[in-house]
Amino acid sequence: MSDVSVRPASGVAFDAEAEVLIIGAGAAGLVAALAAREAGAEPVVIERDTVPRGSTALSAGLVPAAGTRWQRAASVDDDPDRFAADIVRKTRSRADPTVLALATQGAADALHWLADRHGLPFVFADDVVYPGHSVRRMHSLPSRSGVELVDRLRTAVEAADVPILTEAAAHTLFLANDGRTIAGVALARPNGAEERIACRALVLACNGYGGNRALVRRHLPELADALWFGHDGNRGEAVLWGEALGAELRHLSGHQGHGNVAHPHGILITWTTIMLGGIQVNALGERFSDETEGYSEQAARVLAQPGGFAWTVFDERIAQAARAFADYRAAEAAGAILRADTLEALEAMLHLPPGRLAATLAACRGRDRFGRDWSVTSPLVPPYCAVRVTGALFHTQGGLAIALDGRVLHRDGGVFPNLFAAGGAAVGVSGPDASGYISGNGLLTAIVLGRIAGRAAAGVRRGVGTHAR
Repeated sequence: MSDVSVRPASGVAFDAEAEVLIIGAGAAGLVAALAAREAGAEPVVIERDTVPRGSTALSAGLVPAAGTRWQRAASVDDDPDRFAADIVRKTRSRADPTVLALATQGAADALHWLADRHGLPFVFADDVVYPGHSVRRMHSLPSRSGVELVDRLRTAVEAADVPILTEAAAHTLFLANDGRTIAGVALARPNGAEERIACRALVLACNGYGGNRALVRRHLPELADALWFGHDGNRGEAVLWGEALGAELRHLSGHQGHGNVAHPHGILITWTTIMLGGIQVNALGERFSDETEGYSEQAARVLAQPGGFAWTVFDERIAQAARAFADYRAAEAAGAILRADTLEALEAMLHLPPGRLAATLAACRGRDRFGRDWSVTSPLVPPYCAVRVTGALFHTQGGLAIALDGRVLHRDGGVFPNLFAAGGAAVGVSGPDASGYISGNGLLTAIVLGRIAGRAAAGVRRGVGTHAR
């Protein structure tokens, strides 16, 4: 377990005070800082790592939004209601209703704001309809890299003169006498020193619990031994603090998996390889699912195959599209992508039974026995490509329940007056299991909820002083 706690603030002396204190410098925390600053507050961000990265840097940086100017320029007809309907359908009506409304209604405006006020050069990903979406609605920065996204957000935060305290691991929340107001935070430095910072408002943007194996075993036992492909800093502090505070927690079994991580290279392979017509086969050369249902639920399916792996098979046409992603190019450079001019040669390279791959591909027509519709993609043609992949846990989707302004709800009713949650620290829109995940959900709630929480936290003006009372 993460070594975190909640303690009474009575008698605690603080070393400094922040109007808005933000724990976590991923997309959610950095966006919250920009929003708080714009709303007139003086925020401070604390981050355990030496450089802000978080789960954002491990992603492809794709953000779904409906009704954007980039969609209109590409003649894509979309709106927040259609976006919400897609999520409702994918989650089988189990998405958190508050976050669903906030995320789908606020995404386009948040991207426009980041582009116009802070210079983030978003472009429209018009190559493919991603799993769970009925239309093209993904947006990214030019590299399609989460590293570029978090770096540009960090640059914007620094330009706004917001301090980011790195190598600062928050471990204790101090609670005022009323039992609901957060008075401040204690954090540890690498040399063992402890600092205590009082705050008027606290934003938890420290993501989920995927890096905490004990919490994974408790809430996701089926993935207890899965490859962890998220950020190691996701140790569940928000969940553990929430439990100690009496906060309401929802959908802790919700998560994003991914069934397309190159193994043993540990490099994410874009799901474009599937959505443009690729397949996944097991060690016998047999398909085992409708791959287009979603890469999140595919993680457990891949892990259930003999040896816990699969081969993703596609062709050079698809590979060319996949090269738009930095991760795919890295996989090619690492030698993870195999190529062959014939199916017979590819079968030999993959050690598949002779003729099995050809028979499997021949059955990919019409609507197959798994329900996949092959009329929307082109058949694979030589030269062929393949990559050995496994299933992985990327990040968790459950967390603290929030009100419309991002305040954390108490399990006995009402809200914590100055405690906010955003991104993976808050409950997402995926519902209680992997099948509800729709592509881009993580960055969707990071950016939208980060903006909401930062702006609302800036409105908290009731100080706690430099010494708790």
